[in-house]
Parts: sequence; C-alpha cells; structure tokens
Amino acid sequence: MKREREALSRAPGAAGFVHVACLLLIHPGLLEGVNITSPVLLIHGTVGRPALLSVRYTSTSSDKPVVKWQLKRDKSTTVVQSIGTEIIGNLRPEYRDRIRIFENGSLLISHLQLSDEGTYEVEISITDETFTGEKHINLTVDIPISKPHVVLASSTVLELSEHFTLNCSHENGTKPSYTWLKAGQALSNDSRLLLSHDQKVLTITRVLMSDDDVYSCLVENPISSGRSLPVKLTVYSEYGCLGAGGEPVGAFTYCDKPMESRAQL
Repeated sequence: MKREREALSRAPGAAGFVHVACLLLIHPGLLEGVNITSPVLLIHGTVGRPALLSVRYTSTSSDKPVVKWQLKRDKSTTVVQSIGTEIIGNLRPEYRDRIRIFENGSLLISHLQLSDEGTYEVEISITDETFTGEKHINLTVDIPISKPHVVLASSTVLELSEHFTLNCSHENGTKPSYTWLKAGQALSNDSRLLLSHDQKVLTITRVLMSDDDVYSCLVENPISSGRSLPVKLTVYSEYGCLGAGGEPVGAFTYCDKPMESRAQL
C-alpha cells in the first residue's frame, strides 16, 4: 500500500496537465517550428534536362535556415547542405556543377541522370525554432519514347492459322507501357487475342476473317508517348476459289493463288 501511495504521489495529476495546457496557450512559441509546403510531390523529369524540387517554408525567425536534401534509399545519400543559399562543404562528384539551392529551400538539379530518380527528403531547421520541418518529394527520370513500329513475319496470313504474332518495337524509352489498337480501338486479352505479360507482343490464335484489319501500337511512359504507323493484316480465306455464287469450290492448296478476305472483294 505504501508503494502505491508513493507511485500516485509521483504521477502528474489533472491540475498538472491543465497547467501545461495553459502554458502552451499563453506561450504558443513553445510549439513553434519550421513548416514546409510543396506544390508538387511527384515530379517527372527527363534525362539531360533540369528538375526543380520546389518547396516553401514558413518560420517566425529571421535567421537563415539550415537546409539539408537527401536521396532516400537503403542508405540515404546527402545531396547538399546549405545555410541559406550558401552550400556547406564539398558536393559529391556526381552532383558537382548540377546543384543549386534557392532562398525558399527549393532544390534545382541540372542535367538529370537516371540515377537521380528516387525519393528526396528536405529538412529545414532554424537555430531558435523548436521543431525541424520535413517534406518528401518523389522524382522520376526517364528517356523519351522513340517512334515505335510494328514487326510481323508477314502481312498476310491464312484463315484458321494457329498462331500469328505482332511485335511492338522501339529503340529508346524507359518504363514503356504498351497498348495494341485494331482499327484505332484498344485491344485486351480474350480467348483468341493474347497479350504478353508486358503487352509488347500480340498473338492471334486461330486466325479468323474478322482479324483482317489495320493494327498499330501505342507506347507511353511518364514523360512521352509514341504511336506506330498502322499495319494492314490481310487474312486469306481457307478456301482459295469461289464459284459464281460466292460458294467455295476447292481447298486452298488446289488454287493457283490465295484469295483475299471476302470483305475486300
């Protein structure tokens, strides 16, 4: 019982909490700190071009801020530290001549490289402020998509062929996403039209006359897009010859040359 009384005597009572609350109301400066805002938290950058990681801070102090930008990875990398706009110490070799700090704490990275991609954290502190402000901004860095083109073994195919593939090819571009178009309309997986995991390859299984059409592919990434020229796929009938009434009169192998889709006749 004695121990319990001692513990209770040491515990802050309701009056103590009220006292602390009153102090905070009377002296709001006790909770003052740096507040950081940013208009954009996701920036899509292009290799070779600059990117501005824009922030703004508020503070009741007139002192110069201490600004620290880090690239957050398994092991964080310090990009730059400054007092106001004056950079402290030496920049890492990969950042020399590419970094600039503005008065509001914003960071400008020139001549972007793929390795610059990641999550950036800025910390801004002022000597006589209680709390340090923090903000995270995500930066992606990509190479623009070059014009794609459709690659196929042949522009003609026999009806009921088991497989026919179309490949969407392009030389440059990072993080590509692919969309196949038939007569300008986007295609998706179904029982006969199969898209590869990355959707770069379109496979038509058991080719039908209705597959006779114009195909193209659209390639996109966060900063650009490109669309191939349309390619005409011609499907020939399983029957190579038609009679006067349009009825098949013989198998394909018995005709001198294949006959095109009836839709073209």
